[in-house]
Amino acid sequence: MKDLIHTTIRFISAIAILLLVGTSTVLGQKHQRIYVCNQGEATLSVIDTQGNEILDTIDLQELGFSAKAKPHHTIAEPDGSYWYVTLIGANRVLKFNRDNELVGQTEMEVPGLLTLHPTRDLLLVGRSMSAVNPPQSIGIIKRSDMTLQQELPTFFPRPHAIASGPSGDWSFIASLAQNQMLSVDMESYETNLTRFLGQTHVFVDFAIAPDGETMVVTTQVTGKALVMDISNPASPTVIDTIDVNAQPWHPVFSPDGQYVYFGNKEAHTVTVLDMKSRTVDAVIEGEGLAQPHGSALSADGKYLYISNNNRKGTYKASGMAKNGEPRGTVTVINTQTREIEKIIEVGSYTTGIGTRAW
Repeated sequence: MKDLIHTTIRFISAIAILLLVGTSTVLGQKHQRIYVCNQGEATLSVIDTQGNEILDTIDLQELGFSAKAKPHHTIAEPDGSYWYVTLIGANRVLKFNRDNELVGQTEMEVPGLLTLHPTRDLLLVGRSMSAVNPPQSIGIIKRSDMTLQQELPTFFPRPHAIASGPSGDWSFIASLAQNQMLSVDMESYETNLTRFLGQTHVFVDFAIAPDGETMVVTTQVTGKALVMDISNPASPTVIDTIDVNAQPWHPVFSPDGQYVYFGNKEAHTVTVLDMKSRTVDAVIEGEGLAQPHGSALSADGKYLYISNNNRKGTYKASGMAKNGEPRGTVTVINTQTREIEKIIEVGSYTTGIGTRAW
């Protein structure tokens, strides 16, 4: 009888441990992470959205890359299992797992912005803004094994802005040098070129609405947010033009599609667009906003994370970065109150910021 009781206790204990481990795993997956590029010092900062604290700092030099690797942009899988980063200076696209271990990479000349295909095992990669004469193509990478499937011609110089629609049927790429945009049929890889009249805008980046019908394009030179109708994705059309502060950078849609957020690099502000009225709903100013660059949202839309270059030391950090330059920041903004709740100091020349797609 004692042996039976002991066996039963051990069995129950084992089940309890399994349940506990399973629960911990599930809970762990709920902890969304924000991945931040510190381009000036070849490091990456990992932030947990629960406490808005830095969980880890990845030194790319410890992984065999040079101090001039220049990490530029990041994005993560919807379940947070893997995340990706472009290295301008090393001509690489890297893949990390959730434990921040390097598990794959592929070579690509001056890679820039990233977008995940929502239904296929593909990662689309544009070219860096800092490259003088990058290839006139984008990279299409198979995410699972990080093989470069092809480099799709864009037919225009300096392809930079890049985004995939929520259905995955179409993707979009724009030129920095010309008012041109390419729509890509993701089944056939057939392309359609759209030209826009007027002054050269310098399209910085795209944000596509959750319903896939509308796209917002930020423009560096003209200081505008262009609202485009992409219901016919082969031929995007501008349906509204919104004047904003100088140098609007990387935009992001709120989960419900009502708002678009982006930093204004030259004005040290953050713009909030109301997409129902297509007007500026708010302009956020405050400590920590210093050459704002990238934008990311917590999954519930409560917090907006803005990365800041701070190359001129506009924000007076508590200390210098390890390379002796001013520290960049990530400002954490409450989207309800529109207040900056926290300033997280990271490495130097903080650029791209990314999180779980969709």
